[in-house]
Amino acid sequence: MATGAPMTIAQVHYSGGGDWYGDATVIKNWLRLLRTRTDIEAADDRVILKLTDHTLYQYPMLYLVGHGNIRLTESEVEALRDYLMNGGFLFANDDYGLDKSFRREMQRVFPEQELQPIPNTHLIYRCFYELKGLPKIHEHDGEPAQGFGLFHDGRMVVYYAYSADIGDGLEDADVHPTDTPQVRELAAKMAVNIAVYALTH
Repeated sequence: MATGAPMTIAQVHYSGGGDWYGDATVIKNWLRLLRTRTDIEAADDRVILKLTDHTLYQYPMLYLVGHGNIRLTESEVEALRDYLMNGGFLFANDDYGLDKSFRREMQRVFPEQELQPIPNTHLIYRCFYELKGLPKIHEHDGEPAQGFGLFHDGRMVVYYAYSADIGDGLEDADVHPTDTPQVRELAAKMAVNIAVYALTH
């Protein structure tokens, strides 16, 4: 992974009809949190790229979001697998409706394993802020928030937030005005933890 320049988070541009472009202000606000709350030197805004982009390895962390279908090409599957096996990290945020296709595509990336539930005692929930688990930010259909992961050589390389919608609480405040300051703070703390974990493990 590239070093020296300020760290940023790349948002994955995928095919399949899902709205990969959602959460337009999330990464900007996430990076600001990292600059102001941690000693991470973070850039000002997101980068958008496809998984086959030759600059992929410049970004230690990827963000994938959507409401609907994801479809990766075989080249994208191979590129993501290689990236994750060589130090990269993917955070996927279920914006409601992502679950079925995301699980299907991750099965193609790592056919030998399935997404595993991440216990509330896992380090990702306490590596910077002490959290009780994945916070529920947006209600959607009322299902409990659940974190899932994929691992390579003992390292979690994919963290998937299901039925939580962390991005909802990271958007500019006027995007979701019903989110309380308390809910937004939970989203902020979880986002900081995810980035700190990704950059240190």
